[in-house]
Amino acid sequence: MELLRIIEGLRTPFLDTAFSLITRLGEEMILIVVFCVIYWCINKKMAYVIGVVFFLSALFVQGMKIIFRIDRPWVIDPSFTTVDGAVREATGYSFPSGHTQAAASYLGSLGALLKSKPIKIILFALAILVAFSRMYLGVHTLEDVVVSLVITFAIVFLAMKFFYHSEDSQKKDLFLSLFMVLCSVVVIVIAAIMSHMQITEAFQLRDSVIAAGAAMGFAVGMYIERTYIRFSVKARNIPLQILKYVLGVAGIIAVQEGARIIGDGLVADGIRYFLMITWATVFYPFIIKRFFTVDD
Repeated sequence: MELLRIIEGLRTPFLDTAFSLITRLGEEMILIVVFCVIYWCINKKMAYVIGVVFFLSALFVQGMKIIFRIDRPWVIDPSFTTVDGAVREATGYSFPSGHTQAAASYLGSLGALLKSKPIKIILFALAILVAFSRMYLGVHTLEDVVVSLVITFAIVFLAMKFFYHSEDSQKKDLFLSLFMVLCSVVVIVIAAIMSHMQITEAFQLRDSVIAAGAAMGFAVGMYIERTYIRFSVKARNIPLQILKYVLGVAGIIAVQEGARIIGDGLVADGIRYFLMITWATVFYPFIIKRFFTVDD
């Protein structure tokens, strides 16, 4: 809290606006935009690295959140102030930082994947800036963001070494998918036990259940696509690429809204995000292969 108090004293209206914008790089919609444009239109394997890193790190971070259950800085110290509007996006427990994990997952993955050193530096610097923005806004401590960075960058390293740079094989894909499903099940079981025993309130468990449902959808989708669908990112022309992307994102939104008929609650949230990700990784790739792609 001492460091946050120092940062609190450095706030200005300009910096408040700047870091409120920077922190948005760790929000869900930015990740969806980046992942889908790479996955559907540019490079599937690159997108899979981003997905593996994001979902595995999300499972670890969200699992740790509900295990340690550390309150936000303003809860720990009611006299501490946050930047206006920051609390609305600060859901769940404080440790580790979810925004930092999300931004570091795709920025760190792209930094590791791309060859240009200046771009690498910019991407990793942006991930660090997102981490600092969480402290500047007053919604996370130094420990929250550092642990998220360490976890996510470690998974970036492992994904590059054992997934991206290694030879593709169906057995490896199956092992990775099963491992992600197992991690998802573990997080769901922990959340279910805590909910049943009333250890914590349901809203504090929501992010972990969403992460588990989405990660399970990605794991299943990754294996099915790489084994059976194998669509091409190429389209007949640029307008079709644009149309393909727009329709795919519209489909994600339609699934998200349509799945609300399931109802509310933790189970419904997990199912909804499972369906959204399987649409993006299985059902829409099948449509792409049928209507949009050309032979490699």
